Amino acid sequence: MPTAVPSSGLRSRLVVPTLAFGGVLMALMQTVIVPLLPALPGDTGSSPGTVSWMLTATLLSGAVLNPVLGRAGDMYGRRRILVGALVVMTVGSALCALTTDIGVLITARALQGTAAAVVPLATGILRDELPPHRVGSAVALMSSTVGIGAAAGLPLASIVVQHADWHVLFWVTTGLGALGAALSWWVLPRSSVRTPGRFDVVGALLLTTGLVGVLLAVSKGGDWGWTSPAVLGVGATGVLVLPLWGRHQLRVREPLVDLRLAARRTVLLPHLAALVTGFAFYANWLATVQLVQAPEGTGYGLGASALVASLCLLPGGVTMVVMSPVSARLSAARGARLTLVAGALVIAAAYVVRVFTSEHMWTITAGATTCSVGTGLVYSALPTLVIQAVPAAQTAAATGLNVLMRTIGQALCSTVVAVVLTTVTTTVPAGPGDAAGGTYASLDAYRIVFALAAAAALAAALTATAIPHTATPPSTGPGTREVPRRASRTPS
Repeated sequence: MPTAVPSSGLRSRLVVPTLAFGGVLMALMQTVIVPLLPALPGDTGSSPGTVSWMLTATLLSGAVLNPVLGRAGDMYGRRRILVGALVVMTVGSALCALTTDIGVLITARALQGTAAAVVPLATGILRDELPPHRVGSAVALMSSTVGIGAAAGLPLASIVVQHADWHVLFWVTTGLGALGAALSWWVLPRSSVRTPGRFDVVGALLLTTGLVGVLLAVSKGGDWGWTSPAVLGVGATGVLVLPLWGRHQLRVREPLVDLRLAARRTVLLPHLAALVTGFAFYANWLATVQLVQAPEGTGYGLGASALVASLCLLPGGVTMVVMSPVSARLSAARGARLTLVAGALVIAAAYVVRVFTSEHMWTITAGATTCSVGTGLVYSALPTLVIQAVPAAQTAAATGLNVLMRTIGQALCSTVVAVVLTTVTTTVPAGPGDAAGGTYASLDAYRIVFALAAAAALAAALTATAIPHTATPPSTGPGTREVPRRASRTPS
């Protein structure tokens, strides 16, 4: 375990803010595209189904690259890989700003997905560079930036779309990405802990194939048809390849993911909690935006604009940042396990209330914000539990796997919400308020979504109660070495 160097100098003081800014950028890239989706088919000459790949591509690349880049960071230096991820993300933004070709746009959005690895890499850097008493609060802040980035992305994109060409939005994200990459290169120190060895290329390829197959089937099942040959084919491929990947990981000397370590209760249970919490978190975001925009003719909808709907989530994002020091103090005093249980129970309680109070703007906003309070506690506790249970040299890979589980939970949630909201519907007749009429999700559909999210949050709380009270990181073993710190800023 490295000994943290006491904070001194401007660069040392900027480590945490710089990493937090990277976390905001990561979440921003995932959400800014949403308000653009209605206009992009006409602007690109593509179908809505083709345009939806701009969301899917980012999801898939982010999910795959989380554990892959996390492992690469542990081996070759976390600063180097983190800066590289931000540079690739920035290139993706610039490509989006320069084209209307849908093929290039989808490819560029896949490049932006590399930013998903920022959070696990940043968590590893914080563990290496900060004194032990500061790690908890810094990791909590890092986790909360995901909320503020997601909440800020929607209104930012909505404002740009209303007042300028949508390419301007990607020029903005290009500038922000370049700033984040430059700051990270200048501020962050060289990685002090690495795991030398050979990168598991075969494992990376198998993991990519398996995850893409499963997540593609889950994400596109509603569009392609759950029994279509495409969905069955890619889904079956993913399901068959992932066990092969697991077998390979158990046999190879230097695996991409240490499954024996991941199978320990102290690591496995936080991963399972991340899966179900990802479901609960994403339901809040998806349902709130659609609920507020539903037409008044449904009997419950408010007929609000996309901008107003996105602003309903902004207090929740701010709340996650405000709650980060609270979460850190609670974890320090009572343990991250208790923080995880408390956060999951807050989410569950908020959803139970939302089942009965989803017809007024203030109650919807209050409910969404309360969900964010619980999410802030959970997302701050999860990486703390993971880093307490793994050796320092595997921090980025282990936390990357935890973020991957969150992503899978979000993908499952997206599919379930889409099925519920398109199945449990109500018909709105044509009239002055809703000239065209149409079929919309009923209020009962949203209540079902909230009930499912509450159940997922309760599952997270129950899972957390089974996590052992103490977690001692395993020995780093012969494959881990600490890279001596240097006084100079030699590029890593």
